[in-house]
Amino acid sequence: MTGGGAGGWVLGVDSGGSGLRVALAPAADPPAALTAASREPVRTGTAGIEAAHLLEQLLPMARGLLLRAGADAPVAVAIGAAGMATLGDELRAVLPGALSRELGARQVALAADAVTAYAGALGQCPGAVVAAGTGVIATGTDLTGWRRADGWGHLLGDCGSGAWIGRAGLEAALRAHDGRSGGSPALLERLEAVFGPAAGLPGLLYPRTDRPAVLASFAPEVARCAADDAVAARILADAADHIAAAAAAVCPPSSAGDCQIALTGGLFRMGDPLLAPVRDALARELPYARPVSAAGDPLTGSLTVAAALAGGTLRLPQDPRLLTLTTTLGEQTRTGSR
Repeated sequence: MTGGGAGGWVLGVDSGGSGLRVALAPAADPPAALTAASREPVRTGTAGIEAAHLLEQLLPMARGLLLRAGADAPVAVAIGAAGMATLGDELRAVLPGALSRELGARQVALAADAVTAYAGALGQCPGAVVAAGTGVIATGTDLTGWRRADGWGHLLGDCGSGAWIGRAGLEAALRAHDGRSGGSPALLERLEAVFGPAAGLPGLLYPRTDRPAVLASFAPEVARCAADDAVAARILADAADHIAAAAAAVCPPSSAGDCQIALTGGLFRMGDPLLAPVRDALARELPYARPVSAAGDPLTGSLTVAAALAGGTLRLPQDPRLLTLTTTLGEQTRTGSR
């Protein structure tokens, strides 16, 4: 693959808990991308996400992709990172200059992963996106500003998420074990099949540093029981209500015109046991919003942002924490946020 067209080449990056993914594509045709990945998550230190560790992984992959494409430098780079909003100060201070020096990038966008998930799902249209996996966060925009809801972690929020569903399912199982009302013998059977004797669950769970992931691992068991177990079905219905409430909190009002809503993330791979009540809840909460399938994932979103930045067509609103843009001017940089 050579050339890249009149718009040149753009680089998209997705940094999250499972590692770093990189894609290089012609600005005029972002889906035609070359990709590379690392399974090592970027470290977070006392100063936030470590820019040096991100660059240590990103630069060799980016140079390899540029070599494969026969390209000299990307016109624009967009990096979406989990934690960018609250832990991204070092990235915002270091990355634009480093990417200009090391890769020759003339424009750099740094975004929270919620923004790149939005761009991947809906592009540059107004609406709302709910990204759900172990946790859950809803992001919406009317193209003048951003709104977000939840994403507060398994102790304070993430209502309707995989961790939330799994915890509720395990609680119902333990209620059955104790003989308390509201318990589910079916979920107790699944608890013991997955984790062993119910009485040993606290000792298995509480010392773990990855408790949210352990809780979320039980969510598919709740979905499997839902067809024949009223307690499991109620848990999924309650989760659907929480997901719809988060979407409603961020979706532009009907006066904003045509608004789209999309669901993305691994939680929705549970299929109809969760998706059917979510669709019903969204229809009640947001009757004016048009449900659509997510067009792509956060890496697709990073490429979408980079291509729009390169072409001067970026409509997504800038924000000091969620989406910042930098244009390199020789040895200097100019950073903007509305």
